Amino acid sequence: MSEGKKMTSSRRHHLKSLMLQIAASWIEQEKKDIEAAKEAYMAENCPAPDLNGDQNALMEICKKLSQAIDKIDEARYDAEAKVQKADKEIEDLKLKVVELAGVKKPALKKVRMSADAMLQALLGGKHKVTMDLRANLKQVKKEVKEESTEAVGDWRKNIEDKADRKKMFETS
Repeated sequence: MSEGKKMTSSRRHHLKSLMLQIAASWIEQEKKDIEAAKEAYMAENCPAPDLNGDQNALMEICKKLSQAIDKIDEARYDAEAKVQKADKEIEDLKLKVVELAGVKKPALKKVRMSADAMLQALLGGKHKVTMDLRANLKQVKKEVKEESTEAVGDWRKNIEDKADRKKMFETS
């Protein structure tokens, strides 16, 4: 269809109803096919028993039927056991997947808060804690040493200056 033309609502409704009718007829046909397949299977595998015999013949038929029921019951039990085992394996694999994926941590947001505000938020409003990081720093005196710009002629004098600096660090 071209872009300018649109389908009318009555036409659309008519087409939908036609599609639903066709689908309903397909479903009916499928049900008839399944019923016919069931009847064919039952006629092939389960012939009608001959009940015109004496009591011994009827007892024999009952024994055969009970044996067939036992075999079918064993097959059903085996199938159930396989299904339960597969379900358990599926559940274990699901748990492994969850363990391997782990818990995803959300991205942390930057919070602009001072150290005092953080401590007050953690410890509660009743605790008054101030955290002045600069108050705990050690005070250091700077000594300005003037060095001569002349070329040092005696290397021993230079060594003595370095020894004085070494002693200064050792005493503190």
